[in-house]
Amino acid sequence: MLTLQKEEISVKIRHLAREKEAIILAHNYQTGEVQEISDVVGDSLGLSLEAKKTNARMIVFCGVLFMAETAKILNPDKKVLLPNSAAGCSLANSITPESLDDWSQKYPEHTVVTYVNSSAEVKAMSYICCTSANAVSVVKSVPSNKILFTPDRNLGAWVKKQVPEKEIVIYDGDCPVHDVLRSPDLVKLKERLPGAVVIAHPECREDVLQLADEICSTTGMISRVAKHPEADLFIIATEEGMLYQLRKKFPDKEFVLADGCIGCKLLCPYMKATTLEDVYRSLTEERHEITISDSIIRDARNSLERMLAVPRD
Repeated sequence: MLTLQKEEISVKIRHLAREKEAIILAHNYQTGEVQEISDVVGDSLGLSLEAKKTNARMIVFCGVLFMAETAKILNPDKKVLLPNSAAGCSLANSITPESLDDWSQKYPEHTVVTYVNSSAEVKAMSYICCTSANAVSVVKSVPSNKILFTPDRNLGAWVKKQVPEKEIVIYDGDCPVHDVLRSPDLVKLKERLPGAVVIAHPECREDVLQLADEICSTTGMISRVAKHPEADLFIIATEEGMLYQLRKKFPDKEFVLADGCIGCKLLCPYMKATTLEDVYRSLTEERHEITISDSIIRDARNSLERMLAVPRD
């Protein structure tokens, strides 16, 4: 339950959004209260599509920097705001334009496929982008049989198993929130909760994915739960914010978050940085606007448009 103060802020946010012709987008990993005041909640692919087709004058992106940059790239004429300027991404920071240039020079015959969890500059240097929801389809769509996959090594390894016909070289980056989960911890949880269905994000390590009943993006988790109508208990191996949407859509089922090694919770501090107060101030002052050079927007847009042209499975 929201406190009276939170309810008042939520009402003010919705009023301001209407007044300023703004659409509020929120990732599945945001806090429940931020998800509730948003117009659309989803994963990177779904929010990219919403950002592209919106008629709003302004986009308020409750997520992390690379997501707001993606919205700006797809909507260069709109004002895009990131409510909390501290909302970054460890995975996106693991690859820079310089490191990508150095890496790709070692493999001149390979085509660069970049996970959207990356900066605008890195996207601009890539042939095509992908999300966890469409990574396999995107790699299959690339004309070349030689791929450089960047930056997430766990997602890359999972894609490589799905597309064995292609030579895929994988960059050594990871999402520390997902990478902290180890198979022994998941085994212990499965033993404690016999019969639970395990749903894991492909950013998890391979030993964890081998224990999963379903492997999918965050939004995909909703449809996968629906595939198991007989199951009442699910273990979710992704950032804890996803449990809010799952519990909201399936109130009759129980969802348990997988624990990382030495009891680490799968919680992203960057995803939890944005508060209702941040959203309100961002809308009021129109602060933390995303700015990207025209040349970067042009080149990054090409890689994103190629991704969006790939049919969804």
